[in-house]
Amino acid sequence: MIKPNKLNPGATIGIVSPSYHIDEKIFKHSTQLFRERGFNIIEGKSVRLKDNLYSGTPKQRAQDINDMFANPKIDAIICARGGYGANRVLPLLNFEIIRQNPKIFIGYSDITAFLISITQKTGLVTFHGPMLTSYKDGFVEYNYKHFIKGLSGEFPFTIEAHRDLQLRVLKKGKAIGPLWGGNLCLLSNRLGTPENLNTDGIILFIEDVNEQCYRFDRMMVHMQKAGMFANIKGLIVGELVDMHDTDPLFGKNSDEIVMDVCSDLEVPIVTNFPCGHGKYQATLPISISAELDATTENPTLTILESPIV
Repeated sequence: MIKPNKLNPGATIGIVSPSYHIDEKIFKHSTQLFRERGFNIIEGKSVRLKDNLYSGTPKQRAQDINDMFANPKIDAIICARGGYGANRVLPLLNFEIIRQNPKIFIGYSDITAFLISITQKTGLVTFHGPMLTSYKDGFVEYNYKHFIKGLSGEFPFTIEAHRDLQLRVLKKGKAIGPLWGGNLCLLSNRLGTPENLNTDGIILFIEDVNEQCYRFDRMMVHMQKAGMFANIKGLIVGELVDMHDTDPLFGKNSDEIVMDVCSDLEVPIVTNFPCGHGKYQATLPISISAELDATTENPTLTILESPIV
């Protein structure tokens, strides 16, 4: 694996918007929060571009990422927001530039596709974590604390849920393995493509937003039939924000769906973990060894090795 340099105080953060266009008010508000904490901000060209829903054409968005990695002034890259559009951008990325200029790259939601592909194709550790839109409703101390801790070299370190977020243990146990995952829709869409995620021996984390129960069930069954759960060491389900049912009712909630699909697995299963679209978002390093301890009603995830140098 290639590990990026740690995030030092006063570092320069580049902002890219590789999927949907970000609202100007959210951009100004969130970047100011980072400036107030001593970071320098360089905005990518994609932040100011607009092509229907997107921050520019696929070519423009890909070039912005390539340029950010190639720019020696940039220490870390944060994505402005997710949405949709990564699948059009990925084929246009210069993975050799990324490999030769390793940097922190962080985001979630549609950014899952970038995280997985970059790590798969270059070996660079990427990070599933908060973006600018994570702070659109105000500063979230939990997110920022885990962001700094996860990128500054304090390892091993343990992630516990915020006191307002009650984790649920569906199956008890303890597991160690490399941490991979992201948005459920993006992971299931990769099935049958060259970018399919090999889940053998990993701790898998998934999350999603604004899904109906039957669609969540459909994706889970699809992944099960494709063998994605067969050889995992542990399963973490993040906050499933705005999960709703149909009329007539599907009849099962998200936990029941998870257990309906994964009850035969002899691995620890935890739900409502702080990753994804909820208010509380931990920073999770893709491909780095971790331990999921779900032996009690207060499960923890410990990152066992430093993802940065």
